[in-house]
Amino acid sequence: MGRVDSATAGFEAARAVADAVLYEGYLLYPYRRSSIKNRVRWQFGVLTPRTWTLARGPADAGVAGSAETWWQQTECLLEAPADAVVDCRVRFLQMQRRSVERRTPDGAYRPVDALEAGPRTELSFDEAVPWEFDVGFSVAEVLAETREVTLRADAGEDVEPLADETGRPIGRVVRGRAPVTVLLAVSASPCQARTPAFRLRVRVENLNDTFQVEASRDEALRVSPIATHVLLAARDGAFVSLLDPPPWAVDAVRACSNQHTFPVLAGAPGRRDVVLSSPILLYDHPRVAPESPGDLHDATEIDEMLSLRTRTLTDTEKREARATDPRAARILDQVDGMPPKILSRLHGTIRSRRPVPPHDRPSDGHDRPSDRHDRPSDGTGEERPSTPWWDPGADSSVSPETDTVMVSGVPVSKGTRVRLRPRSRGTDPQDAFLDGRTATVEAVLLDVDGARHLAVTVDDDPGADLHRWYGRFRYFFPDEVEPLVGEGGDAP
Repeated sequence: MGRVDSATAGFEAARAVADAVLYEGYLLYPYRRSSIKNRVRWQFGVLTPRTWTLARGPADAGVAGSAETWWQQTECLLEAPADAVVDCRVRFLQMQRRSVERRTPDGAYRPVDALEAGPRTELSFDEAVPWEFDVGFSVAEVLAETREVTLRADAGEDVEPLADETGRPIGRVVRGRAPVTVLLAVSASPCQARTPAFRLRVRVENLNDTFQVEASRDEALRVSPIATHVLLAARDGAFVSLLDPPPWAVDAVRACSNQHTFPVLAGAPGRRDVVLSSPILLYDHPRVAPESPGDLHDATEIDEMLSLRTRTLTDTEKREARATDPRAARILDQVDGMPPKILSRLHGTIRSRRPVPPHDRPSDGHDRPSDRHDRPSDGTGEERPSTPWWDPGADSSVSPETDTVMVSGVPVSKGTRVRLRPRSRGTDPQDAFLDGRTATVEAVLLDVDGARHLAVTVDDDPGADLHRWYGRFRYFFPDEVEPLVGEGGDAP
């Protein structure tokens, strides 16, 4: 990995998210070469040769990095004195072609698509090598003139011999890389603001300008930085959020021009010394979900689905996945060895956007006047809390485990048995098959519009216990159930 020794500790705070950007879409489930979606890879932050790109039409000028071009530009605001120092880290992947070759009787080697080497299967497939380069500069330096630095990922070739179970040589794996050369150009200009502030511009370009325009995309990728992104860390300075700027910086933020990438504040919330400029649109202070057990090369919101599906792969499919890429093999090891506790943690969670306030209710359980103020009704005669729907952890009065809703004069809560009477219109057609079946209420829920819903498990469903453990229920409005009074139900 290429590196210049000027990195700061601030970069480490953003490394997990930056690595997720680096490998986003690198290899997709089912992690096998034979999968069609793994034959079209490298979708974000690809800086192709200039002449090759222009021969295919005008370049897109948006901030998203899914459109291929030969350059990307980051502009962001920095509050700092002119002598402040900024560290810049450029990161990208260099494509590496992995070719499998069989040894012939005369000792020569012939390219093959696949080769069985004892317990291993080797496949010809493209891999990637990560690179990062650090360049430091002062604000005063790039105010005076543009700082240009050439960054180079060198060409190379590695050979790995292959043998059978007896140790007899049967072939080799050849990994070859073409050189990737990029230009980093950094400049700055002063902003008219109440505090010393500057607009930093960081431009990254593919310097290969001699590539044949008739070449295929696969060949162009060999000389292109992939998943290109930039990290900036300020010493004695603070960056301004481009998503939520302070009033004094609004006009200056509008003047920023970000092309094929977009900078956001990185690290812990409240921190403003690190920026991640990503070809994938993010929000300020992005983070990898703490529940995520490892990189699956996709958004963490679907870690559970990917993990469960990966577990269902056959032994033959897993063998192919392991032969496709070493990172695929690590994913299989990670998922196959995942404890049930970790797997269940992936099912979901609720996070409040601010700390839950202290409970403001007297010990006798009665509402204070302030507790009841401005609580609109949900249409059933009951009051609903006025807490904003996007902050579920901020109101302790909402409790699906203990809340009660009145149905035909009967209080219904968790544990109440009901008979299902789904509506004939305006509901899920599959609910019609449950008409007349009995169910048990698992929770009383409140939606964003203040309406109540009942989460239930169907009594004769053989998977009811599993659904209850996972929290996967069927949902009905209160007027779609009949409390089972006097029929073995818990309702009085």
